[in-house]
Amino acid sequence: MAGLVKAFGSGAMTNSLDDIVKADVMLVIGSNTTENHPIVALEMKRAVYDFKAKLIVIDPRKIRLTEYTDMWLSQKPGTDVAVLNGLMNVIIEEGLEDKDFINKRTEDYEELKKTVIKYTPEKVENVSGIPADSLRKAARLFAAAKNGAIFYCMGITQHTTGTNNVLSIANLAMLTGNIGRPGAGVNPLRGQNNVQGACDMGALPGCVSGYQNVCDLGIIEKCKDIWGAKLPEKGGLSVTEMTDAVLRGEVKAMYIMGENPMLSDPDLNHVKEAFEKLDFLVVQDIFLTETAELADVVLPGVSFAEKDGTFTNTERRVQIVRRAIAPVGNSRPDWLIISDLAKVMGYEMNYETVGEITNEIASITPTYGGITFERVSKESVQWPCPDATHPGTPILHAEKFTRGLGKFHAVEYKPPAEETDKEYPFVLTTGRLLYHYHTGTMTRHSMGLDEVCREARVEINPEDAKKLNIKDDDWVELISRRGKVEIKACVAPRVPKGTVFVPFHFKEAPVNMLTNSALDPVSKIPELKVCAVRVERA
Repeated sequence: MAGLVKAFGSGAMTNSLDDIVKADVMLVIGSNTTENHPIVALEMKRAVYDFKAKLIVIDPRKIRLTEYTDMWLSQKPGTDVAVLNGLMNVIIEEGLEDKDFINKRTEDYEELKKTVIKYTPEKVENVSGIPADSLRKAARLFAAAKNGAIFYCMGITQHTTGTNNVLSIANLAMLTGNIGRPGAGVNPLRGQNNVQGACDMGALPGCVSGYQNVCDLGIIEKCKDIWGAKLPEKGGLSVTEMTDAVLRGEVKAMYIMGENPMLSDPDLNHVKEAFEKLDFLVVQDIFLTETAELADVVLPGVSFAEKDGTFTNTERRVQIVRRAIAPVGNSRPDWLIISDLAKVMGYEMNYETVGEITNEIASITPTYGGITFERVSKESVQWPCPDATHPGTPILHAEKFTRGLGKFHAVEYKPPAEETDKEYPFVLTTGRLLYHYHTGTMTRHSMGLDEVCREARVEINPEDAKKLNIKDDDWVELISRRGKVEIKACVAPRVPKGTVFVPFHFKEAPVNMLTNSALDPVSKIPELKVCAVRVERA
């Protein structure tokens, strides 16, 4: 992902939330925005109703956002590269590309053109199921926009071709010149609170804070001077790679903080086998999660309301967080737990306040250079903000890309790692519901939310349900090559024929028992959004 990080800001939104209403056309792909990012969706609705923006949604399911669309394109799960190449095919064939932007600000356009020219709307229809005429209409609508904004989420990234999906989105934005101005841009919506901040701070296997490469000798020396400790000279393992490394005997102990892989990771039987093989497992969290139940030691952290610090949101905005209540019981802020552990292990990590940590971040992270604790206590700031006099950056790439010229990548369509067959004839895709959050660690402890939505259902198309003699509320078994789950049926026309959908919040129906742990070769993200299953009456 290194080239993509340099060109498109490490997976952060290039634009700001408050300029959504400045878009003439919004293209949403791989994001159930109304349920996963309801505040962002409110701005999209406002753009449609108050500012007459056009909305294109590309999603297999008829999600709620489609109620506000000009066009909904329902693609077969896992065919996003073909669909995006098809849109670009129409734009180039009909001369709708932004030639001036391409000539001045990009490179390798001819390579892209040679690839996408093969993806005619008719070919894409055969692959994705989207009618050729609908694809042409959507391409023309987006290309004609003065300001076209693209929004995506994990429906794009959680595939073995996730990196290629994102590169294709970048290609479309550059092809139409929709980078570097209000109402445009490439806007990934981060999946959880402060995911952006965690990534910014180096919670990735190959970098320290600010996406500085851990293999860079200059970075290693800089960190050694500030921290008095030498960094390893190579990157580490991603989350899912760690599981395999445990089973190979290469990882003996794990420390898991604020994560619940026993519900969120793919192929849960595989994950449980690995965790039970560990010599030592520590889990730090605010509730006893399914993962914490397997731990040798559980360290009680605190919720956002019990600590001071900063969050960095999906638009790169750093905001102050202030403690509202004292920590409950014996729980403690995460930074204090980590500091004390470091001291016990021989490293004097001495901080008195979160302000000291925030200022250290500014000293070592170029993109946070001007974001001191004193400043962020008075105002929120969007990175990059290199120094104290810089106002912050609401829109990335206004004049040029970080790497100079924006690079087009010629990307071919590849099918998912696991396709349907006679034994497993349905495509399973997973996602979230409005009322719950990730693995339900917090929301399922809320009596009100759990009362409204207390169980998982598998959504199945009425025609498929009729063939299988399945009705609403019937118990069914979903079976994949990795396991099976019992769950109630919800017969719903919003899912296309041949596809079933299950939310992953519920331990009573842990759908990730079924999902595929095959990884994107670059990002190492697993293919959680596509696997093959069969459906049987229980």
